[in-house]
This record gives sequence, C-alpha cells and structure tokens, in this order.
Amino acid sequence: MCATFPLVWIGALVTTRQAGMSVPDWPNTYGYNLFLYPISTWLAGPWNLMIEHGHRLLGAAVGLITIGVVAVTWREPRLRGITLFALTLVIGQGVLGGMRVRLDELALARIHGCVGPLFFATAVTIAVMTSRLWQDASQNQFAPTEPDAAARKLQRLALLTAILVYLQLVVGAFLRHVAVDALPGSFSTAVVFHLLLAGAVAVHANLLLYRVIRSYRQRRELVRPATWLGILVGTQLMLGGATWFVKYGLPAGMLANWPSVARWTNTAGSLGQSMIVTAHVAVGSLILATSVVLFLRSWRVLGRSVSGAVVHRQSLGMAL
Repeated sequence: MCATFPLVWIGALVTTRQAGMSVPDWPNTYGYNLFLYPISTWLAGPWNLMIEHGHRLLGAAVGLITIGVVAVTWREPRLRGITLFALTLVIGQGVLGGMRVRLDELALARIHGCVGPLFFATAVTIAVMTSRLWQDASQNQFAPTEPDAAARKLQRLALLTAILVYLQLVVGAFLRHVAVDALPGSFSTAVVFHLLLAGAVAVHANLLLYRVIRSYRQRRELVRPATWLGILVGTQLMLGGATWFVKYGLPAGMLANWPSVARWTNTAGSLGQSMIVTAHVAVGSLILATSVVLFLRSWRVLGRSVSGAVVHRQSLGMAL
C-alpha cells in the first residue's frame, strides 16, 4: 500500500506533464532492459524522461511486492482471492501502460487511469484485512454477529460513498485524456458529471462523519477515517477549484476586473500547474482509500452484513 500511493501520484504527474510518450519503446527503455538503463542518463536526462522511467521502475517494484504478498498469504484462504485479484490488476495495469506507449492509444490511457485507483483500493483492502484490528474482530472482541439498524445504515452509506468516489475518478480519467477529435459537448458534459459527483461525495462524506460521531464516537477506529475523509474531501474541493483556475482561468469578465490574477491562469506545463493538478489526482485516490477503510472497518467491527445479507470474506475484494 505504501509503495502504491507514490505510484499513483507519479503516474498522475506523468499525465499532467504529458510525459507518457517520453520513452517510445516498451518493455525496454530506449533499447535497454528496464532495470539496466544507465542511471546517469535517467537522472541527468530531460525531466519528462526521468519521471516516465521512474514510473516504470516503481510499477515494476510494486508488481514484485505484490507477487511477494501473494506468496506470503497463499496459505490463508481468506486472503488468497483478494491477493490474486491484486496481482491480476497490477499485471494488467503494466500491460495497459505498455500498450498505451506502443500503440499511442488514448483509450488505453483512460483505462490505465481507472485501473490504478482500483489497484490502490485493493492494496488498502489487503492492508486492512491483515491489520491487528481485523484479527481482533475475528476473535469476537468487537462485533456482534449481526449489525443493528444504525450499523447497517452506516455500512451502506460507506459502501455507496466508496463507489461514488471511484466513479468520480473514472470521470476524472476521461477529463484528463480528452481526444482532440472528441465531440464538442463531450468535455462539458463530463465536467458537469464531475461536479455533480463531487457534490454527491461531499454530501456523503459529511453524512458519514455525522453518523459516526452521533452513534459511534467512542469507536476511534471509525472516527479517525471518517474525520480524515471529511478533511480530504474539503481539501479536494479546493484543489479542484485551483485546478480549473490554473488550467482554464476565470470567465473573461472576472479577469477584466482582476488583471493581476490573469498571469496565473492557463499556465500549461508550469511547475505550479503540475503540482496542483497532480495533487488533485493524488488526494482523489486518498479519498477512495479512506472510504474503503471506513467501509471495511464498519463491516468488521459493527457486524458482518450489508443490507441484511452476509458478506463473504472470499468475495470482499471482488465487491470493491
């Protein structure tokens, strides 16, 4: 999980800088084996080359770590399915990234941008399922067999929030990879959906925090992720506004009233824009991770069912 988050935001930086095609071949790097590319050329080369090759190296490292996780947990039936799912995702993500380079296909870039957060959520799921809290709950130190009505409402709300956040990331991936020949209204339509989903996520995050504080304020394992979710969503809303500002500016009338801010808008390729836009994507992934943590913990410590049906541990990862 700790290695996956840098992979997500470095991948976002690659897209922001439009550095995905800085290395034209795959799986090699300018004819060299991925791991044997001269470090002096990599570190001293162009910035786009550095982050693209670094993204590939980190992706390979995360893949190797995932293989290790599968090997270590193979004798645990409750973890075998979710870890194999994670391995499938990381392999597929690597192939998608490579084919996107070889074919220079924008649709593959969009899918690549959707699979990354899904793999991150899966890695978070594995981390939660191997945590001490999860083990204590399995020894019946926390939860009843069936949740009460308040717990079921919280579980459903947390699950719906995680789904909405992922859908928001999918729309965001489309916005970051709009084709030059796309229909004129497609971008504006995607922006509208992005804003509507942002509002829905904000409402759900606040409802989750309210329900947790009202009914489970003594449960630190629930209060902490709910609080962080609220903080991250608030931060994300500000970053979203800043992203629009640095990429597209303000309406012409407003710029006329504040000419001093005009120089900060439409700054494509600048360091400031790269940092803000990349942070927007990175925080989005953190919101997804936090909502997944809150759902899993609520399911584990408050009872074993969602909407009254027992959730099987073996299928938990696939449900996410």
